[in-house]
Amino acid sequence: MYWLKRSFVLLAALLVVASGCDDPEDAATDQDSDGSAESEESNQESSSNDGDSQGQTFDTQYQRFQLIEVADSLENPWAVAFLPDGRKLVTERPGRLQIIDDGEKREVSGVPEVYAHNQGGLLDVVIHPEFEDNQWVYLTYSKADDGGDQTATALARGVLDGEELSEVEDIFVQDRYSSTGRHYGSRLAWTNDHKLLMSIGDRGADPPRAQDLGDHAGTLLRLNDDGSPAEDNPFVDDDEALDEIYSYGHRNIQGLIVDPETDEIWATEHGPRGGDELNRVEAGKNYGWPTVTLGRDYGSQEEFAHTEARTMEGMEDPFYEFLPTHAPSGLALVTGDQFDAWQGDLLAGGLRSRRIRRVVFDDEEVLHEEELLLHEIGRIRDVREGPQGNIYVLSDESNGSLYRIEPGN
Repeated sequence: MYWLKRSFVLLAALLVVASGCDDPEDAATDQDSDGSAESEESNQESSSNDGDSQGQTFDTQYQRFQLIEVADSLENPWAVAFLPDGRKLVTERPGRLQIIDDGEKREVSGVPEVYAHNQGGLLDVVIHPEFEDNQWVYLTYSKADDGGDQTATALARGVLDGEELSEVEDIFVQDRYSSTGRHYGSRLAWTNDHKLLMSIGDRGADPPRAQDLGDHAGTLLRLNDDGSPAEDNPFVDDDEALDEIYSYGHRNIQGLIVDPETDEIWATEHGPRGGDELNRVEAGKNYGWPTVTLGRDYGSQEEFAHTEARTMEGMEDPFYEFLPTHAPSGLALVTGDQFDAWQGDLLAGGLRSRRIRRVVFDDEEVLHEEELLLHEIGRIRDVREGPQGNIYVLSDESNGSLYRIEPGN
């Protein structure tokens, strides 16, 4: 039944997404599914502080919207977070944190030193759920070891004081440094009980690390706000497992959202060639990588190294496979009233596919997909729902921008 369902999904995807084949830039065997070579990755809100509200209007299947450029000249922006006063925090991968206020950028000092190479650099940013009381900002980044030639995914916390981060400290660093500059994962999301979820990719060079519960690579972590493991995590009583791990067998999660009503965790992650996944993540579950994948080897398109099957008992099949390749990054759940026709849908950004895919689903399966902004703004790195219901999007370019999507007339 699963394979019959997948056949129908494949047919639907090919009909909906006209681009079909992979981009030409994806032909090299050392490239990741985001289209980057291993050596280079390649209703207006009155309190939004977003500046001019003029933008381009788009008609979609159910919703007309406006696309408004909020800020430009951002160098490979990676993530956006929202401050209570309407300003935005945006990370730039080379190592800068910007405050966006009325379309103007102001750089925040005190950011940790990052290893800005390949896919590494300054990555995700979130604020604490009680930010107005503690002013805590959380950043993930690629951290170099003392020798400077190996890196790990790290989580830092600091106090935002004007345009400065103070009291900055690493509150979590993955247990093992490695040489490849890929697959840092690094998305953050808060659960309803104020636990912090953090993804770490398999780090690229040794995929079977994702099956090792004694290794943080290829996992989703669940942490207290001080970086310590949540005491009710699924493996805290297992002496051979790391206490921080919530789920494992992930390749590289770069889209992560928690449903505020149900507390369900949704994640999008990169496959190799094909095999990009949407997963509903549950405690203690094994999501298969690399033992199980629907993707293929980059060069030969044969079965990926270390893969034993396309599905296997004891390992979770993806809730949905994006076809053709999407290279997902950034994920939003539409919860507000701004977009009635999209309420309850997921918006999944795509790097190589250069589009957002609106995903309509029920408890068991994806029912419908629609593509938005196809090749309009370039590679899409982040998609977030703002505090007043508008959707914010970052384009991952050397001269990238922050955009706001709001309902159109």
